[in-house]
Amino acid sequence: MKAFPFKAYLSLSLSLTHTQYSRFLPLFSLVSMRRILLFLLLLAHLGELGAEDRLLNPSKLEMFVDELPDMPKIQGFRMLNTSPKPKSLMIGMFKKKWKFHRDLPPTPVFAYGASRRGATVPGPTIEALQGIDTYVTWKNFLPSKHILPWDPTIPTAIPATKTGIPTVVHLHGGMHEPANDGNANSWFTAGFKEKGPDWSKRTYHYNNNQQPGSLWYHDHAMGLTRVNLLAGLIGAYVIRHPEVEGPLELPHGEEFDRPLIVFDRSFRKDGSIYMNSTGNNPSIHPQWQPEYFGDLIIVNGKAWPKMTVRRRKYRLRIINASNARFFRLFFTNGLEFIHVASDSTYLVEPVVTNATLLAPSEIADVVVDFSKSKTDEAVLANDAPYPYPSGDPVNELNGRVMKFTIKKEREVDTWRVPDKLIQYPSPDLSSATQTRYIAMYEYTSDTDEPTHLYINGKPYEAPATETLKAGTSEIWNVINLTEDNHPMHIHLAVFTVLDQTELVKAEEFKACMSKMNDAIKCQISKHARGKKLRVAAHEKGWKNVYKMTPGYVTRILVRFSYIHSNTSYSFDPTGMPGYVYHCHILDHEDNAMMRPLVVMK
Repeated sequence: MKAFPFKAYLSLSLSLTHTQYSRFLPLFSLVSMRRILLFLLLLAHLGELGAEDRLLNPSKLEMFVDELPDMPKIQGFRMLNTSPKPKSLMIGMFKKKWKFHRDLPPTPVFAYGASRRGATVPGPTIEALQGIDTYVTWKNFLPSKHILPWDPTIPTAIPATKTGIPTVVHLHGGMHEPANDGNANSWFTAGFKEKGPDWSKRTYHYNNNQQPGSLWYHDHAMGLTRVNLLAGLIGAYVIRHPEVEGPLELPHGEEFDRPLIVFDRSFRKDGSIYMNSTGNNPSIHPQWQPEYFGDLIIVNGKAWPKMTVRRRKYRLRIINASNARFFRLFFTNGLEFIHVASDSTYLVEPVVTNATLLAPSEIADVVVDFSKSKTDEAVLANDAPYPYPSGDPVNELNGRVMKFTIKKEREVDTWRVPDKLIQYPSPDLSSATQTRYIAMYEYTSDTDEPTHLYINGKPYEAPATETLKAGTSEIWNVINLTEDNHPMHIHLAVFTVLDQTELVKAEEFKACMSKMNDAIKCQISKHARGKKLRVAAHEKGWKNVYKMTPGYVTRILVRFSYIHSNTSYSFDPTGMPGYVYHCHILDHEDNAMMRPLVVMK
């Protein structure tokens, strides 16, 4: 029998699940590598033979046949007489089956919910009140075997017993103590049997003392974020402040205020989620690929759903929960977006656009006035290339998101969009206590395929270089030396985008940075002199994630304090394990475009 080369053995053994890999890992020291690889080859061959033939042809599915679900709502507070009081919740993570489309078999997923029967993809929307504490005990009821392939060669949470699926929940956009932030190393397995090195508590405390707005929660386990989110571990979280928001008279109530959680997935014919189990550099990383893109566009757990609306205003909180896909959203009939907030923060005044570009994890909080429609149907569409900005153009499948059917009857609209929304402090550059340079790097193999990505040329486990004090502001110059647009998310903080400046003689600067990793010594001031990109009006407010344009320096003012009260935090942010900042393309974050962020006393 002709011997297979080493790379071939590895590239064909990639369907090992978390449990299978862990079960046979101890044998590596006892059996020859050749026999191990042969065994893995046979195992992979049995598990993945004909996988391409089993892929679903998405064009066989009819669009706009499933009604848009309204995800279950859980109140994060309780009423005692007429006063809101703190509330404790238990939300579990369950394996179950979910119908993504009328004609697609039920799909094995991981889902959040108060029970297995009630768990959904996305999970329940948690409705919190500003200033009222919400306590959530996140429980892992997942099996020992993952439903998707994962890669142990990138920094990954692996239990000591090699069994169980590590999970931990991060409330994206939340401001709370480090122990409640869902650090990647604070993971735990089913029944809390095994815990990561930074795990400290079963119940998370969300004090909800920040400004009102839209947030979302999702898994954040080290090296497994991309697969755990693909499996379904996502959900919306809204902080409301009736005394502040009520006078605005924006659309509200279950019918008129709707979170739309948008993401992409591919499937096999049997309904299971498809994720390519062969890495782009299989001899280095057997499974990891730099981006995941699915064929179907999912909204609130349904592929290309439909929604019937009345001829009046609706508030849509659009959350891009994709691993890597950007969405440039627009209505095919010309309806406009009226932006009232961006990410978790209200704008000073509404901004009208014909389209909106959303990177992974960004939130567009918009009002759409369906009374302005000249047609009885409006398709929400997408034309963002993938990878963004220089990848493939969209097609008929990923270029459609969902359809709104608009009732013919005219009616009186009681909602409005005021000329002024909520005024927060304008960015004050004179308040900045520190100026930093944050460089984004991508590293490639001999075949010019990505192997990993770093921030400031350092892996996650290297000591923190971003140390700061609560209540301060800093200027960060984010230098994107890669060809991808990286949505950077900073935990705990909010920031405003000041400007984006093109690098001139970029290759010269990149060569210097690759050698010295020092923007000052590489004369950043000489290179950051190119054309300027305009910051869109609806993105000039306070955000927690922004798109870092390739070949540009993006200057942001980062604020480590509340903005609605102009005070420092109501909790101690100096504890362990600290916070992080990272690219929110999940495949990049996992390998290993994430760095620690430490608040000092």
